[in-house]
Amino acid sequence: MKKLCLTAALSMACAAPLAQADVILGLYAGADAWQAKSTGSFAQNSNLQTFNFEDETFTNFYVALEHPIPLIPNIKIKHNELEIMGDTMLTSGFQFEDTVFQIGTTASTVADFTHNDLILYYEIFDNDLISIDLGINAKQFDGTILVKGVEQTTGEVSVSTDFSGYVPMAYAAAQVGLPFTGLSIFAEGSLLSIGDSKIQDYQVGVAWEFIDNMAVDVAVKVGYRSLVVELDDLDNLYTDFEVTGPFAGIQFHF
Repeated sequence: MKKLCLTAALSMACAAPLAQADVILGLYAGADAWQAKSTGSFAQNSNLQTFNFEDETFTNFYVALEHPIPLIPNIKIKHNELEIMGDTMLTSGFQFEDTVFQIGTTASTVADFTHNDLILYYEIFDNDLISIDLGINAKQFDGTILVKGVEQTTGEVSVSTDFSGYVPMAYAAAQVGLPFTGLSIFAEGSLLSIGDSKIQDYQVGVAWEFIDNMAVDVAVKVGYRSLVVELDDLDNLYTDFEVTGPFAGIQFHF
C-alpha cells in the first residue's frame, strides 16, 4: 500500500488556561446528512485529468467530550463518509499506475476520501450567548482511488492506488446564540496550507435547540459545508477536489 505522508509543523499559541472551563462534564453526539456536489481532477503527475462526478448524499457522525479541567483539551471525533464516483471521455492521454488509458474512450473512477477528524480544542470563550473554540485537528485518511478504462494493448483494465496518513490542521469553531429563541448561528473549520498543497474544511449554519432540560438538550441544524483537497506531488499523487453543498443534522447534548 502506498503511504500518503502528509507532514506539517503547526504551532498555535493556545490561550487555553484563560478559557472558561465547563462546570460539569458534557457529552455531545450528532449526525449530519450532506447533499454534496463534487468537482475536480487527479493524476500521478501535474497533468490532471478532470472527471464528471455524481452528486451524492454523505453521512457524518461525531461525538465530543467537554470537561471542567482547564489545562486538558476537550476532544471531538468525527467520521466523514466521502466516496465519489465519476467518468470522463478522454481527449488526451491519461496515465495512472503505469497504465495509459486510450484516447477517445471512457474512463470511470471511484475515489474514496472517507476520513476521520481527531480534534483537540480549548474553549477560549464560553457563556450562554457566545462560544469560541481553538485547537488542532488530525485529519486521518485511509482511502483508495480506482480507475477503470481501456488500455490500447490489453483492452479493459482496472487499476487503483491506496493512500493513508494524518494531516495536522488548525481548527476553530464559534457559535452565537439569539436570546429567547433557541436559535444560534455557528461556524466550524479546519485548514492546512503548505506550498501548493491545501486542505480546507468548513461549515456554517443555523441551529435550533427545541429540547432543553436537565436530562438532554436536542438541536436540529442546517447549513452549508465545503471541503477542498488540493495535493501537489505528495507520494506521486496530485488532486484538485472541491465538495460542496447543504447539510442537515441533529445534535444531542447530555
